[in-house]
Amino acid sequence: MAAAPPPLKDELDIVIPTIRNLDFLEMWRPFFEQYHLIIVQDGDPSKTISVPQGFDYELYNRNDINRILGPKASCISFKDSACRCFGYMVSKKKYIFTIDDDCFVAKDPTGKQINALEQHIKNLLCPSTPLFFNTLYDPFREGADFVRGYPFSLREGVPTAVSHGLWMNIPDYDAPTQLVKPRERNTRYVDAVLTIPKGTLFPMCGMNLAFDRDLIGPAMYFGLMGDGQPIGRYDDMWAGWCIKVICDHLGLGVKTGLPYIWHSKASNPFVNLKKEYKGIFWQEEIIPFFQSATLSKESTTVQKCYVELSKQVKETLGKVDPYFVKLADAMETWIQAWDDLNPAKAN
Repeated sequence: MAAAPPPLKDELDIVIPTIRNLDFLEMWRPFFEQYHLIIVQDGDPSKTISVPQGFDYELYNRNDINRILGPKASCISFKDSACRCFGYMVSKKKYIFTIDDDCFVAKDPTGKQINALEQHIKNLLCPSTPLFFNTLYDPFREGADFVRGYPFSLREGVPTAVSHGLWMNIPDYDAPTQLVKPRERNTRYVDAVLTIPKGTLFPMCGMNLAFDRDLIGPAMYFGLMGDGQPIGRYDDMWAGWCIKVICDHLGLGVKTGLPYIWHSKASNPFVNLKKEYKGIFWQEEIIPFFQSATLSKESTTVQKCYVELSKQVKETLGKVDPYFVKLADAMETWIQAWDDLNPAKAN
C-alpha cells in the first residue's frame, strides 16, 4: 500500500534565504523532500549555491530579483536574510514555511525527531482564539478543550494566518542579551501552542515560521535592512508588528509555541550589536506606534491595510528618523510589486 502523501504537498512552498551550500537539507530530507523549495540566494550572485540532489527547487539570486521586479527591486533587502520575502512574493502556493539554513531537526523529550513542518500545518489548519484567552492554551489540540467560563459564541474561533515556532539550543536573543548570557542555551521544551491575544504585539522570529499566504502574504514584508540601511536584524520583527496589527483588524489569528527546531549556532554578538544599535533605541518609539495604530473600515484587504499602515509609518515614525520615510515608501513599492506578480489577488 502506497504511503499517504504529506499534508498540503501541492499547496505549500518552503522558502530558504542563504549565502551558502544547503547541506543542512540532508537532515530535513524525510520532512521536506516532497515539497517545493524556493531558495533566495543573498550576497554575490556569481557564487554557485549547491543544493543536495533529490529536492524540487527554484533558486533566485540578486540578478533574478532585479530582472523580475525591475525598479521595484529596490524594496528587497540586500545582504540580509530579509531577502527571503522575495520568495513569498513569487510563490504561487497558499501556504509558506520559512526556515534558516542554520536550523536543524530538534528532538522532543522522548528523543523523537520533530517534524516542524507538520506541526506548523496543524497550527494553520485549525482556528485561533485571539478574542478570549483559553487557560488550557490551544483548545483545538487533542486532549484539550475550552474551559468553563469560555463564551460559547467565541468557540468557533477565527482563521489562523500565522504559526510562529520556537527554538531549542540557541535562543533568539538580541546582542546585549547575547553579551551578558553568552553560554545560555534553551533546553526547556514546552508542549504548548497558544493564540496571541488581540491587541498584543509579539517579537516575530523568521527562522521557524509558517503562514497562510492567501490570508496575510502581502503584509509579510521584511522591510529594508542590511546593505545600505542603518539597521539590520529587525526585518522579521517589523513584519511581525505589521501583520499583528492587520490580523487584529481583519479578524485573523496568530499562534506561537510548537514546533521547535534546533538552532545550531549563535551569530556574533558584536556584529549583531552594530546591526541592532539604532533599532534598540528606535523600538522604544516603534512599539508604542504599533500599539496605538488603528486602521479604517475602508481597509478591507491586506493590501489596503498595509498601504494605510505605511502612510502612518511615514507620518509618525518619519519624525523619529528619515529612514522610516524610506521604509514607508518601500512598503508601498512592495505592495505594487506583489500585485504585479499576483494579479489574480490584486485589489
